[in-house]
Amino acid sequence: MSIFGGGAIGLVVAVLALGQATAPKAAGEAVYKQRCAGCHEQNNPRIPPRTALDQMPAERILRALDFGAMMTVAYPMSRDERHAVAAYLGTSIPANAFPPSADCTDRRAIVADRPKSSWNGWSPGSNNARYQSAEVAGLSIDQLRGLKLKWAFGFDGDVTAFSQPTVIDGQVFVGSAGGVIHALRADTGCLQWTFQANGPVRSSVLSVPNGSRHSLLFGDQTGWFYALEAETGALLWKKKIEEHDAARLTGTPMAYNDNVFVPVASWEETRSLDPSYPCCTFRGSVVALRIRDGQQVWKSHLVPEPQHTGQTKLGTPQYGPSGAGVWASPTLDAKRGVIYIATGDNYSSPATPLSDAIVALEITTGRVVWSKQTTPRDAYNSSCGSDKQNCPEENGPDYDFGSSAILTQLPDGRDILLAGQKSGMVYALDPGKKGEIVWQARIASPGPNVATSVGVLWGMASDGRQVYAATASSGRTRPSDPLDTRRNILDPKQGGGLTALRVADGGKAWYAPPIVCAEGAPSGCSPTQSAAVTAIPGIVFSGSNDGHLRGYSTEDGKILWDFDTVREFQTVNGVKAKGGSIDGPGAVVANGMVFVNSGYSRFGGMPGNVLLAFAP
Repeated sequence: MSIFGGGAIGLVVAVLALGQATAPKAAGEAVYKQRCAGCHEQNNPRIPPRTALDQMPAERILRALDFGAMMTVAYPMSRDERHAVAAYLGTSIPANAFPPSADCTDRRAIVADRPKSSWNGWSPGSNNARYQSAEVAGLSIDQLRGLKLKWAFGFDGDVTAFSQPTVIDGQVFVGSAGGVIHALRADTGCLQWTFQANGPVRSSVLSVPNGSRHSLLFGDQTGWFYALEAETGALLWKKKIEEHDAARLTGTPMAYNDNVFVPVASWEETRSLDPSYPCCTFRGSVVALRIRDGQQVWKSHLVPEPQHTGQTKLGTPQYGPSGAGVWASPTLDAKRGVIYIATGDNYSSPATPLSDAIVALEITTGRVVWSKQTTPRDAYNSSCGSDKQNCPEENGPDYDFGSSAILTQLPDGRDILLAGQKSGMVYALDPGKKGEIVWQARIASPGPNVATSVGVLWGMASDGRQVYAATASSGRTRPSDPLDTRRNILDPKQGGGLTALRVADGGKAWYAPPIVCAEGAPSGCSPTQSAAVTAIPGIVFSGSNDGHLRGYSTEDGKILWDFDTVREFQTVNGVKAKGGSIDGPGAVVANGMVFVNSGYSRFGGMPGNVLLAFAP
């Protein structure tokens, strides 16, 4: 494992305070010899030697393994192994704090029960349409053309910016790959308070009333879920809602009445790259917690309890079924008393009926009311693209759902669910007829697996008249250099595109072709548009792996505004920051401002560590 880039996070926190016990020195030494020594004890100018690692903060090493330069190498490693080797190699030197100039004069956040403008969580509404009304957006087409950068905020030491900000009136809450929740003022970007979670925070923050104050609800990438006091950042409670070592809480929670509903996914799919790993045992689920104290109300698993099914050619035990993680935020249908979730693929045989599906769960009990599976027999893990030791017999095609379903209405007033799949298909389902398919439309050509073609990845948007779906298809190849830490090399000329479909019948209203990367673009540039889409009246925003955020006309798909984020920025918090690929979360629009994170290196894209705020 080579450690490139870095810096410390903006809090005085040592690595072993991240919710883990001190790892025995012998354990860390064993991990180092097995996973790291082969690279770091050779004379190669591209790789920091062991002597350099011994002088790095352990916190910085752990971050590089989690979501930094070494995340590709660390995929097969457990969380305990990462902690152990980071503690073994690194120092206990604490991280540096932000300079005093980054702080607001008033350090207390202000949150109203009924804000005039907000984007609270994954979408402005619980229907997950990612559509902001004209009144709340406060941004017209004429104002869009004059949109300029107002401020930039740097995430210290990160190489990925993947937590969508929550904006409530003049208040911004945003997480980071370093596991830090930041409370910022929307007009200036000054810092009010920070909170350190146990692991990286990809989930958006959800604000809910709590007596005379407010709670912030979010999960991290190690299975912990939190409630903070919004005004001060004080911890109210935290719960480990999933004990599996590979659990990830990536989807934004959804709240209704007194409960919060938390989707649970995992990265066990990549643990399968280790031929000695007994694949696989994770079970996707949704967990309902009581907002006031975090007590579990119910937990609904999407696959049965895994059983021993055999062994690999090397003799490693195999288990199944597994998988069906829930990556995205649940969608509320209070009228029918259900929430809708979109599920991932299975990781091991046998494939199950609730994977690759839209599933309706009863709000009060978590009981499955109905489900609609669109790709049967989809069991896949990362070993299928390498040595195949842990690859299930189904071998893909890895066409699960990674984005939330959208609840909207047809012109005749009937409710309809819109769901975009990685297969390149967009579906309209009838929630009143147990998910019966009303129409389906293809926006991207199918390929043998996710490495060559994907359709909708992180989220569509709908204004009720049209649904906007960006295409995440890309050309990817594996690095031939064993010392290359990139998981994929992206084709700068292939992928992307934005399609508008009519909600009434699925017919194509228009298509905006992708813009290929310019000659000489940095490594990791790609026209792929896998980031979630955002819509306001007349405008749809789509970010790209080329680092551009573009505003398109909802009438014909013409580009109205374009900003290239791939540059260095002078930040309001004094952190060295630059933009990169835009992937994962989409733009957030509220009160005349547009917010977007830039930097996403996980799939071979360009790294970055900045939150950008725009205003006319």
